[in-house]
Amino acid sequence: MDGMADRTITGTYPTTIDETLSPNSVKVLERRYLKKDESGNPAEKPSDMFVRVAENIASAEAAYGATPERVAEVARDFYGLMTSLEFLPNSPTLMNAGRELQQLSACFVLPVADSMESIFEAVRDTAIIHKSGGGTGFSFSRLRPAGDEVRSTQGVSSGPISFMRVFNQATEAVKQGGTRRGANMGVLRIDHPDILDFVKCKADGDFANFNISVALTEEFMDAVAAGTEYELHNPRDGAPAGTLNARDVYDLIVEMAWATGDPGIIFIDRMNRENPTPQLGEIESTNPCGEQPLLPYESCNLGSINLGRFIKDGAIDWARLKEVIHTAVHFLDNVIEANKYPLQQIHDMTHANRKIGLGVMGWADMLIMLGIPYNSDEAVKLGTKVMQFINEEGHAASRELGQQRGAFPNFKGSIFDKKGALPQRNATVTTIAPTGTISIIAGASSGVEPLFAVCFQRRQLDTIMYETNPLFEKIAKDRGFWSEEVLRSISENHGSVQGIDEIPADVQRAFITAHDISPEDHIQMQAAFQHHTDNAVSKTVNFPNTATVEEVEQVYMLAYKTGCKGVTIYRDGSRDEQVLSTAKKEEKAAVASVPVEDEKHAVKRERPKALKGWTYQMQTGCGPLYVTVNEDKSGLFELFTTMGKAGGCAASQSEAIGRMVSLAWRSGVQARQVIKQLLGISCHCPTGFGDNRILSCADAVAKAIQAHMIANGYDLNAETALQERGACPECGGAVEHEGGCMVCHCCGYSECA
Repeated sequence: MDGMADRTITGTYPTTIDETLSPNSVKVLERRYLKKDESGNPAEKPSDMFVRVAENIASAEAAYGATPERVAEVARDFYGLMTSLEFLPNSPTLMNAGRELQQLSACFVLPVADSMESIFEAVRDTAIIHKSGGGTGFSFSRLRPAGDEVRSTQGVSSGPISFMRVFNQATEAVKQGGTRRGANMGVLRIDHPDILDFVKCKADGDFANFNISVALTEEFMDAVAAGTEYELHNPRDGAPAGTLNARDVYDLIVEMAWATGDPGIIFIDRMNRENPTPQLGEIESTNPCGEQPLLPYESCNLGSINLGRFIKDGAIDWARLKEVIHTAVHFLDNVIEANKYPLQQIHDMTHANRKIGLGVMGWADMLIMLGIPYNSDEAVKLGTKVMQFINEEGHAASRELGQQRGAFPNFKGSIFDKKGALPQRNATVTTIAPTGTISIIAGASSGVEPLFAVCFQRRQLDTIMYETNPLFEKIAKDRGFWSEEVLRSISENHGSVQGIDEIPADVQRAFITAHDISPEDHIQMQAAFQHHTDNAVSKTVNFPNTATVEEVEQVYMLAYKTGCKGVTIYRDGSRDEQVLSTAKKEEKAAVASVPVEDEKHAVKRERPKALKGWTYQMQTGCGPLYVTVNEDKSGLFELFTTMGKAGGCAASQSEAIGRMVSLAWRSGVQARQVIKQLLGISCHCPTGFGDNRILSCADAVAKAIQAHMIANGYDLNAETALQERGACPECGGAVEHEGGCMVCHCCGYSECA
């Protein structure tokens, strides 16, 4: 298939897509997807990209004896499928099809066996995959626990968490696909002896390049319900390795998720009951966002149907949806053939099982256009119906391909073979994946998520701009309540239209956002789609900051009881800063009585030999940042910063900030001016939500100073109370957490593959 990389665009396709795409879609395509010339300028239009992809994927027809005329016909079908924005493949396919890289898969799972050779082979393979633009998932459950004997060296094992650090650092060193760092999933079984350390491993901000999930067994869940102990096993030999109280471990998992968003959980027995090829072994891990359970060396080849495009005369156009499903399955099966895999083992395993993942985006848009609130029984019932239709028609399309091209090679011994089913081309057909970037191109809501926000502010230079949902904008203009005052009200209401008097009640009911609905509503919708999805559903269950640990526990249990294969939660405002050391009360009182410096008559102060200080821990996206504020008898004197992990750009930048702040204070600059300059600066890796969101290391320093001033009785001007959502590292737009991923809806930046 590599010969397609230099194929000349034929020019026989309609180019209306170039005029109909939104300006934001075009911006995302130009920034991330279109071929560039040597100067970095786009060398193709969106229509050229779609021709490139359509012809490249259609060229796989030749492997099945298709004539050139048939190949051209299929290419036109694929082009129409994409340019109608009814379906789009995952980002690597759009970026790389017909180009030199030709790596079309989003994610992979790699094995990690209990030997030094296997571990570092996996590290090497990870670097190769990240270089090609893919994400990776691993199970570390086969590694012997920390402190266990290593007979070959007469030493002891450092354990799975120690080796996870190696993978994390390798990821840090490899720029993924030239655009973003690699994404990883780390999984450990609940019965591994190091499970407690694993559950807590992200508490201090380490493993920034990992999502982590605990693989829960049904035996463990039964023990949780009974309040009994369960047995741990040493993976080296399977021998018993002690017991733990299941309820205590479960509570720790819940508490850590409540505090930090990690770990997620996957129900590993449920995943393996639905493993289509049990003869090949057990599934142990997933891709980085959790929606694709995979065997070692399998890849996920994904695409999503835009449900918002299938409303006709106020109802779902089931006939057109069926046509698109069948063409999309054909497209994704061709992707497997056209793909250039980063490793031979991945090529072989992917061709042997031919797993595809057809999912959806625009679910919230479909509900809005039908006037159905996301958090209603009607929406849950419709979600079940829509996904059942997609799954059944998707499998019908796969059986048709199986008759034409043959079943996937590992069909014998598969669950389909045991049921006496007709030959099927693909071991799995459906997956609900995050669609952050491709949903921007399609102008659609992401995956099966509710809207994250109807409207939000973002700063562009010194100008405040509003990013508004296009469906809301149209309705607001058509019905006469569109105004900047309404947009400001929505933005100040955390992006929600609820309770805003100018907005009609029926519009408020339709435009439900992620924080307007209960966590239970999130789970009920996830379960509705999971019941008719071969693989899993990637979704984030959002909690308000006031949510309790008990409420998180209830959602975890509900996810288990309703048939979900896993769950990821995030509590608004988690990962707050913590004061580690403070002055005594009498020292605080003395400091509070010190007057604010007079900037006009300031004199540079010399440093005494001894100073008193306060140290604050700030949780940043780069890890914990320790900010120490020292004072002399005249007030604030100097500031030091220490990163939780030494070295790197973040540490050096933070040190530079500390030196400049110290110089400013000793020169008489007021603290409020320092806060004003640093607060709100954003980077690519913010943490937390709402008022406690940390946008960058600079923002963390500002908030530490602010917390110090408030705690010690200083009078802060209101001008320092700038509150913004996190910003994209590339364009400054707001970022959103959805489907287990962070996405910028302004430029398409995404942390996940």
